[in-house]
Formats: sequence, C-alpha cells, structure tokens
Amino acid sequence: MKGLFKSKPPTPVELVQQTRELLAYALSNTETRERKRTEKIAELDKLILDIRTVLYGDGQVEPSSDACAQLTKEFFQQDTFRLLILCLPTLNSGARQNATHVIANLQRQRVNSKLIASEYLENNLDIMDILIPGYEDSDIAWTYGSISRECIRHQSVAKYVLVSEHMKKFFDYLQNPNFDIASDAQATFKELLIRHKSTVAGFLSANYDWFFQEYNSQLLQSESYITRRHAIKLLGDMLLDRSNASVMVRYVSSLDNMRIMMNLLRDSKKTIKLDTFHVFKLFVANQNKPPEIISILVTNRSKLLRFFSEFNIDKEDEQFEADKSQIIKEIANLQSTDRSCQDLDNCDAPC
Repeated sequence: MKGLFKSKPPTPVELVQQTRELLAYALSNTETRERKRTEKIAELDKLILDIRTVLYGDGQVEPSSDACAQLTKEFFQQDTFRLLILCLPTLNSGARQNATHVIANLQRQRVNSKLIASEYLENNLDIMDILIPGYEDSDIAWTYGSISRECIRHQSVAKYVLVSEHMKKFFDYLQNPNFDIASDAQATFKELLIRHKSTVAGFLSANYDWFFQEYNSQLLQSESYITRRHAIKLLGDMLLDRSNASVMVRYVSSLDNMRIMMNLLRDSKKTIKLDTFHVFKLFVANQNKPPEIISILVTNRSKLLRFFSEFNIDKEDEQFEADKSQIIKEIANLQSTDRSCQDLDNCDAPC
C-alpha cells in the first residue's frame, strides 16, 4: 500500500523551477542557520544531478528529446543559466562538475530547431564579465574556463570578448605560475583566436599594433618554455589561416618580427624550432620582402643555408622536406640590395 502514495517525480519544468528557487536561496546569504543552509545546498546538488540525468540519460535509458526541450526552454526563459553560473563557487566539486556538464549540454540543445542558448547569450553578453575574470580565482578558474569555451562557440560571444578589455588580461592569465590555470587560459585564448575566422580576422586587423606587441614581448619572448611553445604554435595557426592573409603579410614584412623568429630557431627545444620553422618560412616566401629583410637574409646567406641543410626532424615528413628545400632555394637565389646589412650574429639568429 505504501507504494501507492509514492510522490510523482517532478517534470523537467518543475526541476528547473525548484533549482531556480534554491539557486536564489544559495545566493541570498540571509540564512543564519547553518544546518538549514546545508540541507538546502544538498537539495540543490541533487536537483542539478537530476537535471544532468534528464539531459544525458542514466546509462540505461536514453534522454527524451521532449524532456530536454522543455527543460532547456525553462532554463533560459527565467535566467536560471545566470543564477547557476553565479552560484558555482558555492557548490562542492561534484556538484560543480555536474553543473558544468549541464551548462555544456544546454548550449547545444535545440528547441523547435533553434539553438536558444545562442540567442540568450547574445542578449546577456555580460555573463562573460563573470566568467573570464574567473582566471583570477584559483578555486573557480577551471570551471569558469571550461564554461567560457562553451560560450565562445557562439560567434556573438567570441566577438564580445575579443573587443573587450578581457582580451588584454589574457596575457596575464597565460603566464599564471599555476601551470593548470595557465594551460586552461591558453585553451580559451586559442578558442577565441581560431574558431570564428571572419570575426578573428577583423579583430586582428583592427587591433594589430597592441595585440602583436603584447604577443611578441610577453609570449614569444617569455622565459617559460611552455608559454613560448603554445605561442609559436598558435601564431603559426593564425598566420597560415587564409582568413588572416592580410595580417600575415603585415607580420612577415617586419624585421623585428623576423628577429624574434631567428631567436626561436635557436631554441634548445625541437618542438619550438619546428613550429618556428613554419612561421619563418613565410618571411622567406614573401614575394614583397622589405629591403631590410632581404639585407639580413643575403648578408647571412651562408649561415642560414648551413643551418637549414642540417635542420631535421625525427620522423619522415615529405611536406617538411619540400618546405625546407624551398626555403634553401629562395635564400640561395636572393639578390643583394643597396641597403646596409647587419650580420646575423647581431640578430641572435641561428648559425
């Protein structure tokens, strides 16, 4: 008889409504009774797990598309998304992880064929003003970083972050002494500069001077091997992308930039040397090289040819060998200019 009076499980809409009430409670800080607050937070943890189960299934039963749509619609209608983000620092690690999975799933749910998370975030871009500064708090950095990358999947969000002051702060986050935080910031930084090609091209063109000044001085010339490695690899990805063709031409027309590449070719780490090679080849291949770049290459022709003839990688790579042969050919065929030359030793270039 007892089973006849078992309470009916809440609907997806009710789950979100109950969660919203508890999130508001958790953020209110008006509860003075510790036991009561602990009970409420435990209840909230359970509701977040229940929401995750609706969205992902329980391992035996697949999620219902109708239930997911109802839950998603309710979640974004009443700003529960923002409340959950604000409340994340107060949750324990398990609940945070479940909440992060919930937020990631909600971003990809479609309701009547519409990706409503995209529309919601476009109208609530200031949520990124909560997430990005999370890198300054070691307790929440990874959680907010993971959520930031999910949000950046939406072009309007990426554009907002790129043109905001947050972008300048990334150069500090990338050099955080905590390796895990710096690596997570690097993942978000890369997502910002790779995913939405037309938006990125516009940002780099409009912000070329300050961005590459910071990029060169703080990242490419960093004392940290990890920072240099990530920076040169990402630089190659950006410059070799066709969407950034005009930025690439501008970058490889700078003698100062080429000097940095020459220094990196001297790096003791093979991974950095190889990634630098893929950027340096763009300077050599540039058919409109400025006279000062030609002067450096011609003056130090013998040293450069010797360096590249001996420069090898551990595995066979036909494309690498073809690129190297082309660099050697280009340098060998360069004609001197009337401009005064500078010896390679003064450029700290490979020898």
